Amino acid sequence: MTRGGIQEMSKVNRQEILDILKGYDKEDITIATLGSHSSLHMFQGAKAEGFKTAVVCEKGREVPYKRFNVVDEYIMVDKFSDIVNEDVQQQLRDMNSIVFPHGSFVAYAGLDNVENIFNVPMFGNRDILRWEAERDLERKLMMESGIRIPKKIKDSADIEGTSMVKFPGARGGRGYFVANSTEEYDEKIDTMLKRNWIEDEDIKEAHIEEYVLGCNYCIHYFFSGLKDEVELMGIDSRYESTIDGLVRVPAKDQLDIGAAPSYVITGNHPVVMRESLLPQVFDIGDRITETAKDMVPPGFNGPFCMQTLVNDDLEVVVFEMSARSDGGTNTFMNGSAYSYLYHGEPLSMGRRMALEIKNGIKEDRLEEIIT
Repeated sequence: MTRGGIQEMSKVNRQEILDILKGYDKEDITIATLGSHSSLHMFQGAKAEGFKTAVVCEKGREVPYKRFNVVDEYIMVDKFSDIVNEDVQQQLRDMNSIVFPHGSFVAYAGLDNVENIFNVPMFGNRDILRWEAERDLERKLMMESGIRIPKKIKDSADIEGTSMVKFPGARGGRGYFVANSTEEYDEKIDTMLKRNWIEDEDIKEAHIEEYVLGCNYCIHYFFSGLKDEVELMGIDSRYESTIDGLVRVPAKDQLDIGAAPSYVITGNHPVVMRESLLPQVFDIGDRITETAKDMVPPGFNGPFCMQTLVNDDLEVVVFEMSARSDGGTNTFMNGSAYSYLYHGEPLSMGRRMALEIKNGIKEDRLEEIIT
């Protein structure tokens, strides 16, 4: 039975995925993903490790992959969400594909579809993706890990000081805003609705928390299921519109502009932390991965990101997480200071992911890192 070109199936069964994987030619694996977000370094890294590559791409969005010559096979679709259609899935399986998830893949494919009908082997833990998207689950995982997170404000009526308001899912900062009172919250909600940045049903899912004043560091980790080890791969910070544009305006003129700052991510830049903060960084990575093993087995698998603020007490405060490759990994396509320290050569997150697949095949343990 089909629905809108999508075959209806029960929840994806791990054994079915492993049976598909068992039928693959391990000497002819293709690394595939959606043509967006952080796919360029995934394709480049896969090719560097000797794999074929395949992109599922919306018509008109294929230009970067052709210009940079990082893709071997193109599956062109009318819209990104078609990646879950059965005919596209079959093309991926026919190419012995292992899919690398990223933020756009999760957003366009849809969590329900990834969990229930996407019967293509994926690198990483597909079950943990929902723990990123749903704020209560995300917060539960971080609290159980014992890492420092902002205080949650349960209701907009309880706002008594500067607070950050966020919404579920991988939105790239769209719709986030700061409010200092319930009245300001209501006004900004109305503005977001008028701009079509949120919908009525999003309002009940609004997540309100204390605003932590500090510098932004997005810390990119890689958890190797083969080595049972957390690696620090790189750190970035974000360019966000319109807040970054606003702070370039002299303070005396900012009030005259009358703009409501937004936090839409438009780009990323690489950074390093002062070395004395790195013990906290490793502690956060170790804590979250150990807790996730029990709460969402097998836990983190491959890339993940902890989005943090560092205050003037030099405390690393985690305010959000990505349970897959984060967009900031684009800042070290040719490696970061940290990935170089591990491997002695420039290494992107995409290449590190491909290397894990390569080692899984070599050690006959591929099924341990695929879901």
